[in-house]
This record gives sequence, structure tokens and C-alpha cells, in this order.
Amino acid sequence: MMSATLLGMIGAWQGVIIVIALLLLFGGKKIPELMKGLGQGIKEFKNASKPEEEPVSKKEDPAEKLEEKTKE
Repeated sequence: MMSATLLGMIGAWQGVIIVIALLLLFGGKKIPELMKGLGQGIKEFKNASKPEEEPVSKKEDPAEKLEEKTKE
């Protein structure tokens, strides 16, 4: 139980070490691109998790579809 409690607690020094490791792995120029991609992914996930609202539209008449197809 003790290890599960320690995993949730990240202090200032651990944060600094993580930032330094990221800089070493990806470089300073690549990190903004990664964060932008991460933000877009989170935004898309939130939009996908919302229920879709279908706009109210008039019912399509099958005869109109047939007329459109014959005109082409």
C-alpha cells in the first residue's frame, strides 16, 4: 500500500528531473510541437465524448432524390 501512495506524490525536484529528461530526449524545439499535439488530442477526445446533437432538418423526399439522380 505504501508504494501506491508514493506514486501519486510528485514533488518539485521530481518535476525538475522530468523536465530535464524531456529536454534531453526531445530537445527544446520539439517540445512545443509535442505539447500542441497533446492539446489537440485532448480537445478531440473531449469533443468525441460529448453526445452529438443532430440538427433538425426537413425530411428528405425520396422522389426528390430520384429527380436529382435522373438530372445527372
